[in-house]
Amino acid sequence: QVQLVESGGGLVQPGGSLRLSCAASGRIFRINYGGWYRQAPGKERELVATVSIGGSNNYADSVKGRFTIARDNAKTTMYLQMNSLKPEDTAVYYCNAQDTLIRPDYWGQGTQVTVSS
Repeated sequence: QVQLVESGGGLVQPGGSLRLSCAASGRIFRINYGGWYRQAPGKERELVATVSIGGSNNYADSVKGRFTIARDNAKTTMYLQMNSLKPEDTAVYYCNAQDTLIRPDYWGQGTQVTVSS
């Protein structure tokens, strides 16, 4: 079994930065396909950013130029660097990861990000 443990959320003022982490543990597991999602109160869960085995990254239009998704060299931890945060970025952020596309994906427990003055 694989567990994804998120950390790094919190309260930040508009314009500030946070870095979220998503660490994989359990069986040998490489984050070859990963993504960050978020869900604000009363809204659907939405895709924020993805990274794939080839290293290509994709971002939602609302976060382009402000957020960066990355992995460590071992591909056991995934990050989301969030800069120039806005109140509308407030949400619970979830990570999602797969090692191969023929195996199930896994979700983290979620971490709260609140952007407020």
